[in-house]
Amino acid sequence: MRGGSGKISKTVILLCCAIGTLLSVYALHVEIHAENDKNYRASCDISATISCSKVFKSRWGKGFGLIGLVIGDDHPLNLPNSIFGIVFYALQIALTFSSSPGLASTQLYLSAFSNVASVYLGYILYFILKDICIVCLSTYITNALLLVAVYYKNKSVQEIKQKKERKKQK
Repeated sequence: MRGGSGKISKTVILLCCAIGTLLSVYALHVEIHAENDKNYRASCDISATISCSKVFKSRWGKGFGLIGLVIGDDHPLNLPNSIFGIVFYALQIALTFSSSPGLASTQLYLSAFSNVASVYLGYILYFILKDICIVCLSTYITNALLLVAVYYKNKSVQEIKQKKERKKQK
């Protein structure tokens, strides 16, 4: 990627991925402690209606509440959502260093999918669990900012590809 906008979007992507990874690691930490210690109170557990532990321990806290329905709650792939988050952000970091138009598009699709998942989980959070999870909301905001940055990175990569193709035609 060349140009200022490409460097800025790459920096924003990496920053969002760092924040998203930290949020995911913290969520995993809370979930593990909450499952193993019934008296554990996370710093994100502010009240009965503002509690991340409640959300992470719910059926939607693993496999997005969907994997368990399909392959069973005890299946090894029915992992905490935070593990999927860690893998997602690691993949986003790796894709950020590629200037391949195909991989830039893949990164954009993955980021868009993460926002669809955020809307789904946000719906579950607010309307079904009737809870406010500060860690979850922070993750949703991070994913939205990541989508914008990935969009601009993808746009920059596609523009470079088009310029190269025009030069070849001359």
